[in-house]
Amino acid sequence: MSTYTEDKRKVTTHRLWEMKQRGEKISMLTAYDFSMAKILDEAGIDSILVGDSASNTMLGNQTTLPITLDQMIYHARSVVNATQRALVIVDMPFGTCSGNPLKSLDAAIRIMQETGADALKIEGGKEIREDVKKIIDAGIPVMSHLGLMPQSINKYGTYTVRAKEEEEARKLVDDCLLMEELGAFGILLEKIPAALAAEISAKVKIPVIGIGAGMEVDGQVLVVHDMMGMNKNFSPRFLRRYADLHTIMTEATQNYIHDVKDRKFPEKSECY
Repeated sequence: MSTYTEDKRKVTTHRLWEMKQRGEKISMLTAYDFSMAKILDEAGIDSILVGDSASNTMLGNQTTLPITLDQMIYHARSVVNATQRALVIVDMPFGTCSGNPLKSLDAAIRIMQETGADALKIEGGKEIREDVKKIIDAGIPVMSHLGLMPQSINKYGTYTVRAKEEEEARKLVDDCLLMEELGAFGILLEKIPAALAAEISAKVKIPVIGIGAGMEVDGQVLVVHDMMGMNKNFSPRFLRRYADLHTIMTEATQNYIHDVKDRKFPEKSECY
């Protein structure tokens, strides 16, 4: 099987920009712990996102809102400890970037100092422009998250596709251009029409990563638990499962239980 790990150099925000310029697609997956991050990094993933989706996948919450700054720092530190090559991006959780630039900067500095991460991802457009500007001006790389923004789910009331109507689509384009102007190194677009995502990717010079945003963006991201088939209760159109770890892990656990119950584990060769 061919891989894309020939280049062992550390992936940086500038290297993502270079990948866009030469038309090389960017691969990104989420991770929240040392073991998973080590596997993804060694496999050659370009970027690992320590997403606030940890609220759902790791903590069992219904939304991303409950996860705290301290919890995000814990997960991010674990991922950074495992990562040699991939660019590690950490989500700023709900409430840490919401219209108070100095408070937002304090949270951003904490994440960077306490985790060793490479960059942050922030949900929101022009409403938080001053927060984003303050963080970028402090020397912290920022990826903007626009389109469907899970931290705003209580405002939306639904996880349906965003920016289908002209007014919202126009605002989305304007927000993307604004984030590029402010100095964001990239944009993540979630669950928007493919044609609109292609238009935005062509208009901005910075990389555009999509999740449910079609083929014509500069890269793709998925939640690793969904992509690996560990979570069987989530099946949006944009999700492709590359493994069925739920079945594999269930069968392995059942085999272990049976061997223990039947006194087949451990054998003599497995004892000291």
